[in-house]
Amino acid sequence: MIVVTGATGNVGRPLVGLLAAAGERVTAVSRRVPDSGFPAGVVHRAADLADFGSLAPALEGADALFLLLAGELNGPGAPAAELLGLVRAAGVRRVVLLSSQVAGTRPAALSHARLREFERAVRESGLAYTILRAGGFASNAYAWAEGVRARRTVHAPFGDVALPVVDPADLAAVAAAALREDGHQGRVYVLTGPEAVTPRQQVAALGEVLGEEVAFVELTRQQARAQLARFMPEEVVDGTLDVLGSPLAEERRVSPDVERVLGRPARSFAAWAADARPAFR
Repeated sequence: MIVVTGATGNVGRPLVGLLAAAGERVTAVSRRVPDSGFPAGVVHRAADLADFGSLAPALEGADALFLLLAGELNGPGAPAAELLGLVRAAGVRRVVLLSSQVAGTRPAALSHARLREFERAVRESGLAYTILRAGGFASNAYAWAEGVRARRTVHAPFGDVALPVVDPADLAAVAAAALREDGHQGRVYVLTGPEAVTPRQQVAALGEVLGEEVAFVELTRQQARAQLARFMPEEVVDGTLDVLGSPLAEERRVSPDVERVLGRPARSFAAWAADARPAFR
């Protein structure tokens, strides 16, 4: 049986679907009961991973765990090793951790300290593990949806800085392979899209999908910082803006790992936008 945390999110939900379609027994874990159901046969368990012990009932009988660090795990909390100890004690043999590329490219970044802690705990757990270091998500563009629907306009910083954003569906597919197949143990995969695209190009792709022009208005770093600070901790805001505005060469690079694992090219931002069209209409 495979346990999927963050099961209602942009990665967790398609992962649950892929595992169920492959005939796996799946327990989907989220803090709340989802608005829409899971595939037939999938069991839902409510757990708040800010309280590690709340996950214990969902782990009973599990062979593998997909661990997604939602907001409550990215802040201060109990040592990550405690959660991995609980996982090991439950008899889980394999864990796949969704981390961030920045955990490797910026080892001193305060914004990703908790992710680095979980990576260390996974490595030292004694379990078979795979770490997925994701680049920026294509689905971060959902933050623009309200402006696109209401005014056909996007306000964003760093309009001409290109990054190879990854489709969460590809993250889910790689996670499914690592959870179900041998040969991925001890691997760290960097997962990106197939090409670097700028915010301006992403907005143009949304316009093509909608069949209407979508305007791009570039924010200054200060304006973007004020916007993000409404819902992000200060150190996370600054770390995010550093990556978006001044990416390192490794953060600009297209990784081959999606294609290596799946045997097909990574999906483009345009393909993601076509699937996401209903959110922007």
